[in-house]
Amino acid sequence: MSIRSALVSIALVGAVTSPALIGQRNTAPPGRSSAPLVVVGRSKVATKYGIVAASQPLAARAGVQVLERGGNAVDAAIAANAVMALVEPYFDGIGGDLFVIYYEAKTGKLHGLNAGGWAPTGLSAALLKSKGIERMPNKGIYTVTVPGAVAGWDALRAKFGKLPMSDLMAPAIFYADNGFPVSEVIADAWSRAKDGLAAEPYAAKAFLVNGRTPNAGEVFKNPIWRDRSV
Repeated sequence: MSIRSALVSIALVGAVTSPALIGQRNTAPPGRSSAPLVVVGRSKVATKYGIVAASQPLAARAGVQVLERGGNAVDAAIAANAVMALVEPYFDGIGGDLFVIYYEAKTGKLHGLNAGGWAPTGLSAALLKSKGIERMPNKGIYTVTVPGAVAGWDALRAKFGKLPMSDLMAPAIFYADNGFPVSEVIADAWSRAKDGLAAEPYAAKAFLVNGRTPNAGEVFKNPIWRDRSV
């Protein structure tokens, strides 16, 4: 599985989000501007440290925690990405690839990082053809590359980060040790992968609970993480 390109979106500006306007326009309270107010579903998210965007709330929270502890955008992105690898396993994984485009505001320079994994030494077009495979398969052992994500995290942190890797991995390790509540969207996607996971013994042990996928809101702990002997 591939780590999503550019990690997660980080905006280190004193800005606010712009959610869709929901609800009705109300008249202004007495003594205030006559400009109409808009009632929205939730308040805008603002912080003086920055804003972290990720497709899973715990991952975004991990990035914000790193910012609050003195980390910069790169530190926050790595921390959030590590949590994503745990809580959204069908899209992310530390055994995947990493691609980054990073804009350095103080210098105005744009940096790129290609931490895509290499093909295994023994994998060749001739080998695939000998197995009756004419096109690269979408899944299976022959799609696996030498993992590049963790090396990419380290290279990115060494050049641009401020905090040690132990600090950046702490949120992901905490959720791995203590479990995390599975969010609704992820639970739905996870359930649709049940048959494929069940077909592979180690995948079934890692990602199924008594033969089923975890429900929304259920606290999930990867049993292979708990059992280090595997």
